[in-house]
Amino acid sequence: MTELHRITINPERCGGRPTIRSLRIRVRDVLDLLAAGATEAEILEDYPLLEPGDIRAALEYAARQSDHPIVHVA
Repeated sequence: MTELHRITINPERCGGRPTIRSLRIRVRDVLDLLAAGATEAEILEDYPLLEPGDIRAALEYAARQSDHPIVHVA
């Protein structure tokens, strides 16, 4: 089941960057923490407003953003 409903984009918040549930926690912040080796438990402890589904949503969002069409040039 998708968790993308947790990702919000509001031009008035965080410069229009994707955030988690309209909080001032950017998707990128969560991804940076994961990339640095933080565990889900550590992230949830440091950001008590986050829920486990929020972390899954950030990963799902990033996975979908990284998929792009392949253009073949003749």
